[in-house]
Amino acid sequence: MTADLVLNDSSLLPAVGFGLFQVPPEITEQVVLDGVAAGYRLLDGAEFYTNEVEAGRALAQVDRSDLRVASKFWGEESQDRDAVLRSFDASERALDGLDIYLIHWPRASRNQYVDVWRTLIELRDGGRVRTIGVSNFTEAHLQRLIDETGVVPAINQVETHPWLPQHELRAFHARHGIVTQAWSPLGRGRLLEDPVLGAVARRHGVSTAQVIVRWHVQLGGAVLPRSTNPDRLRSNRQIEGFVLDDRDMAEIATLDCGRRTGSHPDDRQ
Repeated sequence: MTADLVLNDSSLLPAVGFGLFQVPPEITEQVVLDGVAAGYRLLDGAEFYTNEVEAGRALAQVDRSDLRVASKFWGEESQDRDAVLRSFDASERALDGLDIYLIHWPRASRNQYVDVWRTLIELRDGGRVRTIGVSNFTEAHLQRLIDETGVVPAINQVETHPWLPQHELRAFHARHGIVTQAWSPLGRGRLLEDPVLGAVARRHGVSTAQVIVRWHVQLGGAVLPRSTNPDRLRSNRQIEGFVLDDRDMAEIATLDCGRRTGSHPDDRQ
């Protein structure tokens, strides 16, 4: 089992979790049950995914004592305190409790993300959630949160994969004790056809997806592969039988081209 990461709030975060982005509501309950059966101990959801009620039905059927459940505040219509609390309440009810709560996007042009962060701090300090963090925040966004509130996010969930390693952002995270958590860790599946990664996978006798998940973990971050296929769910977390060596990591490093498969943080307002 991959070692847990220690967060700056002293709680533990499984390095490999599974996400519910674009999982249709009608199959979400079964996907969550399959994920838990495969050994995942971190479920990453969000208000925006519109499948939290279905995820909650699955969670009601399993032992949650070793699970961590995350959600995110969307904030497209409003970002005031009441909107944050309403969204948190809805996710908390749907999932019967939350361990991790994130700001989904900074929406920087609205100039409200610091106030949203203050509401998350209030939720944490009130004992309603253990871990708070952000998603899709740049170094400048993070620095402003730290400067204006004194509270450092535990997690920043960002798009990162071999095409987009985000080395500078990772270095900022390391300096401040923030865990880098990868969404779109497989480049929305597009990296699975990459010949360089395929060659590395063949050398180790594993799948290309396993190589990419292993790469994320060896960089010291957390990763959220997504699949609705139970066999791939199991396979994606089976990365303990091999280690990427210096040659492997150097070859993967040649893929860095800054290519995104999702939105840039400045594009979502």
